[in-house]
Amino acid sequence: MAAAVPPDALGRRVCCGTDYGTVRYVGSVSRTAGIWLGVEWDDPQRGKHDGSYEGTQYFKCRHPKGGSFIRPNKANFGVDFLTAVKDRYGLNDKQDVQYGTGNTVVFGTKTVEFVGMDSVAEQQRQLNKLVDISVRECAVSHAGQEEEISRTCANMRHINLSKNLISSWETVIAIASQVQNLETLNVSENKMRFLSTSAFTSSAFSNLKILALNQTEITWTEVLLCAQGWPILEELYLSSNNITVLERPDNVLQTLKLLDLSDNQLLDGNQLHLIAQLPRLEQLILRNNGISSIHFPDAGFGCKTKMFPSLKRLAINDNKISQWSSINELDKLPSLRALQCNNNPLMDTEKNPETLMQLIIAKISQLEVLNNCEILPAERKGAEFDYRKIFGKDWLEAGGHWNPEKNKPSEEFLAAHPRYQTLCLKYGAPEEGELKGQQPLTLKNQLLTLTIKCPEKPEQKPVEKKLPESMTIQKVKGLLYRLFKIPGSELKLSYESSKLEGKEVELDNDLKPLKFYSIENGDCVLVRW
Repeated sequence: MAAAVPPDALGRRVCCGTDYGTVRYVGSVSRTAGIWLGVEWDDPQRGKHDGSYEGTQYFKCRHPKGGSFIRPNKANFGVDFLTAVKDRYGLNDKQDVQYGTGNTVVFGTKTVEFVGMDSVAEQQRQLNKLVDISVRECAVSHAGQEEEISRTCANMRHINLSKNLISSWETVIAIASQVQNLETLNVSENKMRFLSTSAFTSSAFSNLKILALNQTEITWTEVLLCAQGWPILEELYLSSNNITVLERPDNVLQTLKLLDLSDNQLLDGNQLHLIAQLPRLEQLILRNNGISSIHFPDAGFGCKTKMFPSLKRLAINDNKISQWSSINELDKLPSLRALQCNNNPLMDTEKNPETLMQLIIAKISQLEVLNNCEILPAERKGAEFDYRKIFGKDWLEAGGHWNPEKNKPSEEFLAAHPRYQTLCLKYGAPEEGELKGQQPLTLKNQLLTLTIKCPEKPEQKPVEKKLPESMTIQKVKGLLYRLFKIPGSELKLSYESSKLEGKEVELDNDLKPLKFYSIENGDCVLVRW
């Protein structure tokens, strides 16, 4: 007996084994008997052709080999939401009750004391207890009978509906409208049709705070149309949707605190200006968008932009930023505290990663976390102090001067180093002696000549060593282990400054470089074990 084809099969999502696709054709195919479904597969490798057979085009595919024909009995059109919930949580009518030992009965994995209760009523109680529900990959395709969800699962607040067979946003509304206190909803990995007009609004999401729409093929225009029904939304995840253009969100998304646009194709950093007035946005994730530059034209150097007024955390890793000017621009953001920027071409401009981090820290004044590492006050001071020294010669050559009345560096210099004047006010202009023979950022210039002593072993003669200032304490211990033939893990290191006699500073963090502790040429490292 042939499988029945749903009357609304065209455009529906189906799965066949582990493969997902969309029905693009229902009907006969020349020189064959019976009904066929023409399916465009999510994975083109599952397909065989572009929707044509023996010269006749039955449907169209985006990929030349993304389609194939299957019999209806091979296609799974899915189940309703409540059936999936019962199956997932072991509360299906066919398997809801197993008698345990003594006076107990087992519902799914939960054992309940048996007191002559009715199994249907108990099943109802179990479903009503569910607050956080995941039916990921459970082939959910529709809401089911009207009001059945609200009668059965009244206390749901968090629902994971990702990677199912939902074909349209209307289906999501039909489910959500029955969940009165819905706060979190994940419908990622469902290729859906979204609203094309703002005429249809719903109160289904009146309490929704977190929404994930990753890999749903939604456009930004569709986001703004749907957003009219998200009055208090705080977090919105839109990764991997091939979003290429943005529009200004007028009167929607005004409560948004987090926006994830990673793995899209915004390319032009100026697109960001269109979402820059979201008043409460604190976190913006722009990973892997092909962005090559960032610019806030409303503010000059040393001034703060009016864009992104609340933005505290920004992720721009895995993009195509290659110029320091984009890092300079980030200092204009008034609230920025945390930045992720690794895996950009800019990161290849310096061989020493420590130097690179120092430059970024010095350029962005309020930054507290860089690439998930906390910036300690001593680290910031060292970075800013070194920055002022490293570019001192450039400053002088560009018209900088120790005399404030004669200090007039060129516009070009100030554009490249907008914080330099501020750092000079903070730490004083670099002294002439600091700049003599300066060779910025070369390895030779980063070598420290240190005396190494063992105070508890007077018979051990002091040793002089040249060590890179970027060398971590852990690596220094490894070197000393080989030098003195002692286990590195047992070493305790400290140093005495040649400028501060009698003061000893512990080198107590194995992961920090020597320069973190402001060690200078001629200082003495003390080794104990």
